[in-house]
Amino acid sequence: MTIKTSLGRRVFVVCNFIFLALLSFLCLMPIIHILAISFSSGAAAAAGKVTLWPVEFTTAAYNNVFGKPEYLRAFWVSVQRVVLGTSLSMFLVILTAYPLSKESHQFRLRTWYAWFFVFTILFNGGLIPTYLTVKSLGLIDTLWALILPTAVPVFNVILLLNFYRSLPKELEESSRIDGAGHFTTLWKIYVPLSLPALATTGLFTMVGHWNSWFDGMLYMNHTENYPLQTFLQTVIIQMDFRFIKAENAELMLKLSDRTSRAAQIFVAAFPILIVYPFLQKLFIKGIVMGSVKG
Repeated sequence: MTIKTSLGRRVFVVCNFIFLALLSFLCLMPIIHILAISFSSGAAAAAGKVTLWPVEFTTAAYNNVFGKPEYLRAFWVSVQRVVLGTSLSMFLVILTAYPLSKESHQFRLRTWYAWFFVFTILFNGGLIPTYLTVKSLGLIDTLWALILPTAVPVFNVILLLNFYRSLPKELEESSRIDGAGHFTTLWKIYVPLSLPALATTGLFTMVGHWNSWFDGMLYMNHTENYPLQTFLQTVIIQMDFRFIKAENAELMLKLSDRTSRAAQIFVAAFPILIVYPFLQKLFIKGIVMGSVKG
């Protein structure tokens, strides 16, 4: 039996589609504008002629960006930070969330430890004590200064432990009957079933590491150790022609401050723009299920 859609319903669907399409375009327009500027000539960008399409198309800005050893070094520092930071954070979050997801009769100090972690969300030691701690551990000017202070994000722990609590208890009971210990149960049952929540927390951690710039400025004394976002924030203030050879005078004429910055901003945002669509489905499912206490 076919149910006919009413005229009002069809009008609502069409209007909703148009509204969401316009909203999506408004969200994408700044990115498209930056991309158009990066592929435009310096004169066109300086004159304000570029909107959503490149004017006097050229790849000079990208040739300049990828020819800068400082930019590539900062990009590599950020890549290392994201890979190491996300891996370590996910490992620690999994090990922390599993025992906290148990009932009080299974883990007697579970409530105390849970409130201990929640307390760190509301209160922290402050900027100066954190810096002194990092300095006393000898982490200044090292990659670990960007990773260890935020290695256990409590919000991700809460999200994952709530996801664990939503899983059927019979799964753990059956594994215990078969002789499996806690580590086997965690890595063989809980982790494979929690891929949506892990994708969500992993995406949060990845984006947080990639976009962070203040800690790089705080803990790094030398610019060669800056991650990419700190480099963009503090070093790229004006166009730098020091690394353009004299024979490339034509390239200098095609560049401007705006085109160079636009190219660097887009290259910095590109990795996250690539990763996010692949995690979209798992992201929605994980954040919804992990936000409901089982």
